[in-house]
Amino acid sequence: MELNLRSPLAFFDLEATGINISSDRIVEISILKLFPDGTKETKTSRINPTIPIPQEASLIHGIYDEDVRHAPKFKDIASELFQFFEGADLAGFNVLKFDIPLLVEEFLRAGLDFDIERRNLLDSQKIFHLMEKRNLAAAYKFYCGKSLENAHSAEADTVASYEVFKAQIARYQGEAVEDLQGNLLGTMENDMRKLHNLLNEKMVDLAGRFIFNDKGEEVFNFGKLKGKTIEQVLVEEPGYYDWMMKGDFPLDTKRKFTQVRLRSFNKRH
Repeated sequence: MELNLRSPLAFFDLEATGINISSDRIVEISILKLFPDGTKETKTSRINPTIPIPQEASLIHGIYDEDVRHAPKFKDIASELFQFFEGADLAGFNVLKFDIPLLVEEFLRAGLDFDIERRNLLDSQKIFHLMEKRNLAAAYKFYCGKSLENAHSAEADTVASYEVFKAQIARYQGEAVEDLQGNLLGTMENDMRKLHNLLNEKMVDLAGRFIFNDKGEEVFNFGKLKGKTIEQVLVEEPGYYDWMMKGDFPLDTKRKFTQVRLRSFNKRH
């Protein structure tokens, strides 16, 4: 089936230094532009982000500082990209939450007002989530072959959750589990401790403000300190602890921060 196009449609994807729209930068862009007459044009370019690419980002997309050292900066090709997108609707996977906001931000930094008001914005991830439900009723139907009666009744939901969990273990036992980047996380087993470690290996606090890095160190997972270890921040910016304790953060997050602070203090004294 061919797409019914009245205007050009540009599918695009970005690789970046991270996922913070305001502070991270594009390191690669690829665009597939479809025209109503059926013709296609593609454009792919690596970009020097002018800031270091964090190791965790490079491990995902395979692009390191050396790979883009001599690549053009975004501002150097902004006009060319702006022209390529001219008159096109925008499409891709998860573009509404990440790719479009980051692209607009980069254009604004380059002094170009990338107008999206007159464009259709089409996110295939949103279609996926709308059409393939991921709620308990959908899981109950998929794994157990039953319709969930009295959904949102606590007892009915509890029983359904139990049956879904048993069906998942039976269905996936022994299968390898990978993350979205294809990295092997482990194997599905009928062992609650192993399942916990598989599902929550990076979790430090329940809100996800802190996570474990690849070295098993607690690191910040938000804001300007993202990726920095808690111990490092306690040494370099000790006032940050007081700010978080007074801030609107969950008590569990504050408790975890305090635990690491006490452990760090004991190590240093």
